[in-house]
Amino acid sequence: MILNLYHPNPMKPHKVIAKALSSLLVSTVLLALASPALSHERRFAFTYETTVAEPGTIEYEQWVTWKARKGSNRDFQRFEFREELEFGVTDRLQLGLYLADWRLTNGTDDDGAEYRTSGIEAIYQLTDPTKSPFGSALYGEVLLGPEKFALEGKLLLQKNLGPLVIAYNAVLEAEWEGSGYDERVGVWENTLGVSYQISPQLLVGLEATHEVEFEDWSEAGDHVFYVGPNVSFRKGNFYATLAPLFQVSGLDDEPDFMTRLIVGFTF
Repeated sequence: MILNLYHPNPMKPHKVIAKALSSLLVSTVLLALASPALSHERRFAFTYETTVAEPGTIEYEQWVTWKARKGSNRDFQRFEFREELEFGVTDRLQLGLYLADWRLTNGTDDDGAEYRTSGIEAIYQLTDPTKSPFGSALYGEVLLGPEKFALEGKLLLQKNLGPLVIAYNAVLEAEWEGSGYDERVGVWENTLGVSYQISPQLLVGLEATHEVEFEDWSEAGDHVFYVGPNVSFRKGNFYATLAPLFQVSGLDDEPDFMTRLIVGFTF
């Protein structure tokens, strides 16, 4: 699909992206309906599960996160994109390659498209939620870009109760930003996901996130909370997961709303 951004009457950036997302979603759903075998599940958009991809499998994921409106700035919109390849290495180990993280912003002094980072991730499963009382895993991530270097670690926990799955992530991140990587920020985050399997193809639930930043690793900022529903569809070698979250902490300098769509294909 090719979008002509140089049309005589060009659309605003967010309308261009919205049109692209609509086309992407329609195309992937049509492909899913024709797919045979079941893909690796992903129930949540903001919370990682403790399951890993089967050895020898390769999965492509396309992430799109839309953030909108900051307090009195009703024009703020940001689209964040991630293209990722995931590899099943062993029964316990999964590796991921972030080809590119980039974003398109509208309604600020820094409007426009910007490449942010590329990176790698690893997930090592400690206990399997289908064989143990609960699942657990360790997650590590490294991101590097022209003005950002970040290290992130997560503890992943999961409890399976038949068709109901509860997952929790404890996240600690260190970021160095700016042209000289001299702006230091620490981030502590918690995410919680609850998902119920209505059928083998359809799952619904809730997600919540909590985040607090520590500028220069010293002073804690405001606590930001988001909560909202999620829905996941999976069939054959395809899945799509969507989660719109709403800010419930009332902070004017954080987006009022954000939604994430993740579309994946297993090869």
